Amino acid sequence: MKNYLLNVIKSRVVSPFWILVIDLGIVANAFLVAFILWLSFQDSAYSVWGLIGTGTWVLFVYLLTYLGIGSYRGVIRHSNYNEFKMLIIACFIAFAVLVFVDLVVIYYELPWSRIPLMLLVFHFLLTTILSFVFRMIVKETYAYLTKKKANINTLIYGAGDMGQITLEAIRNDKDNRFNVVGFVDDNPSKWNLNLHSITVQSWEKAIKIWKVMGVKVIILAINNISVNRKKEITKDCLDNGWKLKVMPTVGNWVNGISNRNQIRDIRIEDILGRKEIQLNLKRISSGLERKIVLVTGAAGSIGSEIVRQLLRFPIKKILLVDIAESALYDLQQELLLSYYDVPFEIILADYTNAFRMRQVFESYRPHIVYNAAAFKHVPLMEANPYEAIRVNIGGSKVIADISVEFGVEKFVMVSTDKAVNPTNVMGASKRICEIYIQSLSNKRNVRTSFITTRFGNVLGSNGSVVPLFKKQISQGGPVTVTHPEITRFFMTIPEASQLVLEAGFMGKGGEVFVFDMGEPVKIIDLATEMIQLAGLKLGEDIDIKYSGLRPGEKLYEELLASKENKLSTHHEKIMIAEVRMYEYEEVNRIIKQLLSSLNIEDNFSLVARMKDLVPEFVSNNSGFSVLDKTN
Repeated sequence: MKNYLLNVIKSRVVSPFWILVIDLGIVANAFLVAFILWLSFQDSAYSVWGLIGTGTWVLFVYLLTYLGIGSYRGVIRHSNYNEFKMLIIACFIAFAVLVFVDLVVIYYELPWSRIPLMLLVFHFLLTTILSFVFRMIVKETYAYLTKKKANINTLIYGAGDMGQITLEAIRNDKDNRFNVVGFVDDNPSKWNLNLHSITVQSWEKAIKIWKVMGVKVIILAINNISVNRKKEITKDCLDNGWKLKVMPTVGNWVNGISNRNQIRDIRIEDILGRKEIQLNLKRISSGLERKIVLVTGAAGSIGSEIVRQLLRFPIKKILLVDIAESALYDLQQELLLSYYDVPFEIILADYTNAFRMRQVFESYRPHIVYNAAAFKHVPLMEANPYEAIRVNIGGSKVIADISVEFGVEKFVMVSTDKAVNPTNVMGASKRICEIYIQSLSNKRNVRTSFITTRFGNVLGSNGSVVPLFKKQISQGGPVTVTHPEITRFFMTIPEASQLVLEAGFMGKGGEVFVFDMGEPVKIIDLATEMIQLAGLKLGEDIDIKYSGLRPGEKLYEELLASKENKLSTHHEKIMIAEVRMYEYEEVNRIIKQLLSSLNIEDNFSLVARMKDLVPEFVSNNSGFSVLDKTN
C-alpha cells in the first residue's frame, strides 16, 4: 500500500492537468456547501436551475483565474510558501471578479441573476481552505512515505535565527537522520522557552540531562561565538563522546542555500582561529576603486583567497596569473559559478618569464600587484635550490622590475616567517626577495610603493600539516610529527589574506609588515586534537609517530630576527619590522650574479652565494651546514 501511494504521488497521474481538475472539483463542492450554509440563513426559496447557473458561472471564473495565475502547475508534493501564496491570490482574484460583476449587475439593473455576497464570502473561504488542505495532505503524505527514520538524537547549540534555520533545513530533508531533541543557548533569557515544540536549555543542564539520554551529535549553529567558547564546547563534546558539527554562517552557504548537507564536521581551523578581523573597509575600498589588480600565484591557497577577498571591492578588473593549469581552471569555474560582478581574466603564464609578463603588463596596465607566487615546501626546496632561486627570487625580481617599468602604483609581496633567521633554502630565498623588494623602494625615481607582508603557517593551505594529518587519520595512521617539541604559528587562509589587503594600504612603501600570529601551537597538540575531533582515541585507534626534523626545519619559527624591532600600527594585528636597509645597486648586482650562476654552478655554490647575501642564514639539519663551518 505504501509503495502504491508513493508511486501515485510521484507519477504523472498527479499531473498539472489533474491538479486543475481536482481544484475545480473543490470549487464546485465548496460552492454547494457554501450554498447550503447561505440557504440556512434565508427564508426565501432558490431554484435548482438558478443554483446550477450560478455555480457554472462561479466555476468558469475560477477556471479562468487558475489558468491565468498558473496555481495548478507546481509539483504538488513539493508545495511551498510561494505556491500556497499563488493559490490564495488566484482564489482572491476570482472572488473579486465575482463581487465586481455582482456590483455591476446591481448598479446597472441588468437582467442577470446576482450572487449574494455572503454566499461568495462563504465560497471563497471554503475554496481557499480546502485547496490548501488538499495540497498539505499530499505534501505530508509524500513526506511521511519517503522520510527515513531520524534516529540520531541531536542538540542544536544556538536558539537564534541560525539555530532555527538549521532545524528547518534538517526537517525539510527527507534523507535526514538527525532527530533534534533540544536547543542549547548561552542566553539565560531563552532558557526553558519552547521553539517549534522543542525546549531551550543551558549547556550545563543539557550535558547533565542528555548525557544519559543518548545524544550523539551537537550542531553548532550560532553566528557570534568566541574561539575560546568553541574550544570549551569541543572539549565537553569530546569528554562526552558527542560528535560536534557546525552549520556555516549564511555567507558561507553553498550557492546561498540552506540545507542539511551544509552541516559539516568541526575543523581544527574552527578552534585554532581567533576573533574575526576588523578591516578598514573604507581605506581598502578607496585604494582599490576602479583599479586593475594583478595577482601572481592566483590559483594557490593564499593567492586564490586574496582573489576572493578582492572581488568584494569595487575594482575594475582582476588578472589571475598562474602556471598551474588545473588549479587555475578550477578557480575559474568557481568564480564563474559565484556570479561576481567584477570582471576577471585568467592568464596562464610563468611569472619568471620576463617576455611573457611584459606582454601581460602591456596588454592590461595593472595598477596594483599582489605577488603570492612562490615555491614554499621546505624539504623540496632544500633538495632543489636551483628552483627556489629561479622561481622565488628570479620570478619576484622579474615582476617587481616590470612593475617599476610600467609605473604600477602598489606592489605587495607575500613573504613568510621562515625568512626570519632562515635555516633553509626556501626561507633564505624569501628573505632575499624581501631584501630586493625593500631596496627597490630606496631607488631614486621609483614611483611604485613596495610593501612586504610576513606571516606564519596558514591552516589548510596546500601541503600544510593539517591536510597531511587529515589524510593520515583517514588512512588509520600513524600520524607523523617530526619532533615532540616542534611549534608553529598558525593563521587561517581568510585571516592571512585579509591582513595582506589591509597592510597593502598602510604606510608609504618600503615597510615589512609583520602579522600578529598569536601564540605558537605545539604540533603534537594539534595532531592530538585532530585525532580526537575525528572521534578516535590516541594509543587505541591510532598512534603518533616521531619522524625526526626534516632538512632545513626549525623547532621554533620567528616573526622577527634577533636584531629587528617592531613598531605598532593603527591595526592591532599588524606591526612594522625595523629591518636592515640595503642599497639597491649592491643588492641588484648580487642577485643578478646569483641568477646568472644558475646554469653554471652546483647547488653548494648557489647556496653559498645566498649565505653571502643573508649572513643570518644558518642551515639546520641539512647537507648545506658544511658551508656554515667554512664561513
